[in-house]
Amino acid sequence: MKTALVTGASKGIGRQIAITLAEKGYTVIGTYNSTSDGLDTISKLHGIIYTRCNVADYSDVAALFAHIKDSFKSLDCVVNCAGVSWVGLLQDMKEEDIIKLVNINLGGTIFVCQQAVDIMVKQHSGSIVNISSIWGNNGASCEAVYSATKGGINAFTKALAQELAPSGIRVNAVCPGVIKTDMLNCFSEEDLQALAVETPLGRIGTVQDVADTVEFLLSDKAKFITGQLITVDGGFAL
Repeated sequence: MKTALVTGASKGIGRQIAITLAEKGYTVIGTYNSTSDGLDTISKLHGIIYTRCNVADYSDVAALFAHIKDSFKSLDCVVNCAGVSWVGLLQDMKEEDIIKLVNINLGGTIFVCQQAVDIMVKQHSGSIVNISSIWGNNGASCEAVYSATKGGINAFTKALAQELAPSGIRVNAVCPGVIKTDMLNCFSEEDLQALAVETPLGRIGTVQDVADTVEFLLSDKAKFITGQLITVDGGFAL
């Protein structure tokens, strides 16, 4: 049985990834930071092991991996899904808004990968999937800093894939488009309908759309795929 760590697994895309992997037979460790609502029920239903970790805090991440090393025989897969967004003009952002986005989205991904690599290199195996965004490829007006963090994840993914390939470790990123999560709560129903019309496949994506792609990339069916940025957006960015 493979062991997978999913950060940001308390809600949205991360929660669905954790559930999907558990249903596929993985032992799943899911992290949360501030939101733990409903996690006891999900844990009982799916056997997911939840633990609190602020991925932007290096010592928190180190403590998480010390626990993993002590409690599990291996760490086969890591999904970096912890992230936050901010919509608005750059000049309206406060210093703490910018620091929060950079530290959680990009810093947290790097911190977790660094700790995971220490385990995976010794195993000479492993698969990492970083959750990015189509805005990391194209950039988005009113999401400049968010786009920058996701673009950083994309570059980091490609570089790390090259670094770890000789050790048998694969690193890929999934770049979701418009996905129905709490991050869309700032949009009106009219805005959401317009986004669906703008999507060639005619609908807004679901968290399951992303989770299925992640599960494939972690599986042996993708054993010759590394360093790739897989877009899951219904054709939105075409």
